[in-house]
Amino acid sequence: MAARKRAQTAKATTTATEQEKPKSQDPTTTTTTTTTTTTTSNEPPTAPLKSKTSFILKLSLLLLAPYFYLIFHHYNIDRDLKKSILINAVLSLVGFLVTVKIIPVASRYVLRRNLFGFDINKKGTPGGTLRVPESLGIVVGIVFLVVAILFQYFNLTSDSNWLVEYNAALASICFMTLLGFVDDVLDVPWRVKLLLPSFAALPLLMAYAGHTTIIIPKPLTPYVGLEILDLGWIYKLYMGLLAVFCTNSINIHAGLNGLEVGQTVVIASAILIHNIMQIGASTDPEYKQAHAFSIYLVQPFLATSLALLSFNWYPSSVFVGDTYTYFAGMTMAVVGILGHFSETLLVFFAPQVLNFLLSLPQLSGLVPCPRHRLPRFDPKTGLLTGTNDGTLVNFTLRLLGRKSEKSLCIVLLVFQAIACCLCFVLSNMTSCCKGG
Repeated sequence: MAARKRAQTAKATTTATEQEKPKSQDPTTTTTTTTTTTTTSNEPPTAPLKSKTSFILKLSLLLLAPYFYLIFHHYNIDRDLKKSILINAVLSLVGFLVTVKIIPVASRYVLRRNLFGFDINKKGTPGGTLRVPESLGIVVGIVFLVVAILFQYFNLTSDSNWLVEYNAALASICFMTLLGFVDDVLDVPWRVKLLLPSFAALPLLMAYAGHTTIIIPKPLTPYVGLEILDLGWIYKLYMGLLAVFCTNSINIHAGLNGLEVGQTVVIASAILIHNIMQIGASTDPEYKQAHAFSIYLVQPFLATSLALLSFNWYPSSVFVGDTYTYFAGMTMAVVGILGHFSETLLVFFAPQVLNFLLSLPQLSGLVPCPRHRLPRFDPKTGLLTGTNDGTLVNFTLRLLGRKSEKSLCIVLLVFQAIACCLCFVLSNMTSCCKGG
């Protein structure tokens, strides 16, 4: 952000100087033009916009194969419900293609406004001198919202019980996307960032009309004396805190090319699989509809995120900015809340919880916290070395030793996938215990 601000300041100063010069003086005008041309020619080169399409196709096949297997083969899904899911999937595919086309165009516009940054993990190499367009998460947010709104025409009628909550969810996501973009432009302080999701979650909390109960785990039932506990207004407070956590946890587990979008793609794929498993195993129409509601939001979210990942994967052609991390965190919080699986969502977020716990001493001010808690990069070897900063990125490097940025990102995404798989194992064990 500092580099971008310096660029904007320099541009403003140049413009002001040009305006102060009398236009009637030809020599002065000539000098000003020459100076401006020299400044433009001295601008750093821009990172080439390359879409890693083949990588995205392979990743999509790996992550979505179990999901489509469960829909078309394993479970006998209701015909109308399956039709709605497929319509939503087609719209999501269109959203993917549109996002891939718009990102290069949007990149040129943000560069004109000096919204760019330099890759700190490539400092000292040619890649570290390239201007990388920032805040491209705004494209994903806009395309997602358009797809989600258009889907209402095919599925939700005016008397639908879910219409109010569906639009409230979109309002919260839209609000959070806007605040994220404001943060990218204004560089909002951390203490303010923590509060932003609270405001964005208000439309959802006000419109929420679902249950406010939690199921007590069987080992704790004898001590509590209840199997189901109604929390009332405390549950809504919990939902607000969940939105704050999900939004900020994605934002602080970052710093590598592809990590922010990559972790989101893995979690979103796990959410889809979880939803279809719950639909296939349940006979309650209301319960099925809650999880279908989640699918209707997650499919376009995953599709547009994959499009962004095709440009953000190592080496990044674009940076996602806080716009995307806030948008992604709020979207997953919304689907977890309205899909009634917020506890499962927290298990999917296990790496983010661990990263938060590691970061807590620095975030709370007990330990000095630098602006960028990134590992050290060695331009001679191209490897990253972990620092003493409390992040999962640095902890992994201290544990496993020096790694390249790409291999480190892959390790962290594999860990994310393992955490999601562990959640499915625990869910299956719980189901077996209930059956017993």
